[in-house]
Amino acid sequence: MPLSQRRSGVLLHPTSLPSPYGIGDLSSADTFLDYLEGALQTLWQVLPLGPTGYGDSPYASPSAFAGNPLLISPEQLLSSGLLQPAELGELASLPADRVDYGAVSRRKRQLLELAFSRTQQRGDVHERLDAFRRQHADWLDDYALFSALSERYDGLWTDWEPPLRDRDPQALDQARAELAERIDFFTFCQQLFADQWWQLRRAASKRGIAIIGDIPIFVAYDSADVWAHRHLFKLDAEGRPRVVAGVPPDYFSATGQLWGNPLYDWQAMAGEGYAWWIARFRHLAELVDLVRVDHFRGFQAAWEVPAGAPTAVEGAWVPGPGTAVFDAIAEALGGSVPVIAEDLGLITDEVRELLAQTGFPGMKVLQFAFGGGTDNLYLPHNFTDPNCVVYSGTHDNDTTTGWFASASEHERDFVRRYSGTDGEHIAFDVMRLALGSVARTAIVPLQDVLGLGSAARMNTPGASDGNWAWRVQADQLDPACAQRLAELTRLYGRA
Repeated sequence: MPLSQRRSGVLLHPTSLPSPYGIGDLSSADTFLDYLEGALQTLWQVLPLGPTGYGDSPYASPSAFAGNPLLISPEQLLSSGLLQPAELGELASLPADRVDYGAVSRRKRQLLELAFSRTQQRGDVHERLDAFRRQHADWLDDYALFSALSERYDGLWTDWEPPLRDRDPQALDQARAELAERIDFFTFCQQLFADQWWQLRRAASKRGIAIIGDIPIFVAYDSADVWAHRHLFKLDAEGRPRVVAGVPPDYFSATGQLWGNPLYDWQAMAGEGYAWWIARFRHLAELVDLVRVDHFRGFQAAWEVPAGAPTAVEGAWVPGPGTAVFDAIAEALGGSVPVIAEDLGLITDEVRELLAQTGFPGMKVLQFAFGGGTDNLYLPHNFTDPNCVVYSGTHDNDTTTGWFASASEHERDFVRRYSGTDGEHIAFDVMRLALGSVARTAIVPLQDVLGLGSAARMNTPGASDGNWAWRVQADQLDPACAQRLAELTRLYGRA
């Protein structure tokens, strides 16, 4: 689904949806889809859908392919007879405005274990699991075994017994036999996620809403992907990273960001025809309509930091694969890939050239537009190519209301003059600039649609805790805000 016409949409991760069970889930999306439809929006952007990892981040998942079991709907387990209403009491007692990931993980895991035990009494459970396993064998076998082993050893895979760490075939066969029931449990959770996600996607499609997914360029070190494909990463003989990913000092941090992800051995990947990347895109294309590629500039060059360095300052740029990986993906998938390139950060002429070669739309973030003069490339009047996606802000930014409150007086004065307003309703003013721009696609975080302040911020880059927890409440989905967004959508030809 190419972004070839004027469209607009809203950014909200499913964990932020309103739900009575401690975290947004896939059933609670119906109310939000109705809200989008009423606001005339045709795009819904989500963050990565995988299990969360370090710091509860969806960008640090133990799998590049698996779905997040925390998003599985308890209500659908009730309706299928796998749970009873009284068993949801502990989940329902959790906070409604924030995700307590530790408590949600423990309690939802208990419910999933209970649901799994009840499926064992149903005659067709193994047939269904086997069919699902065969359909997704290219990633699911490794993920389910990795999850079972991680549960047994409770530590990094590099600390496992060497035969398992090094994937000795005999040791793996023995582990599969010993952990068969746990492997079935993790497979069961993935099947539940897939079934419920497809219901959500059909509901979105019925309303004319396309879903934008997200591919993080890097994967977590403690992941099934790195364990199963060590030769594709820059690791030492024992599987430990020689270099790790990050970004140099930038807008968000004076010492850069030390992400810690292992770096790819692009030569090894090229030798396999980029098969692993093709599998990633093929899998996500089954779940969403369009793909946002996080940290696109890493395909031109990645900031490599020596393992063990205290900050990202000691890093250096190392060339990536360029267009080769995207050419391979397009050829394998039978056509152009519907991609949005996250081209933020330190963008060089070489990155701009790569973006032009792919033809992917890049991103324009309006919160970055007002710190300089009128030649700032993020100001709407400087958008020279409509093949771009404009955002008021992203999940890494403060809300627009919070950003404006903490901005310098110079920035606030510039925003007022540029928007022709007094700034009293700044989130609406910036949203109007986004939707009125020549950019074919405009995306606004739900927090900005609702005019919420900094307490609703989703992520602060560089902060180790307190992120990814914000949730919207059902009574905050103000119909008047949806109506204002609908009016802007009609006015600027995006309906």
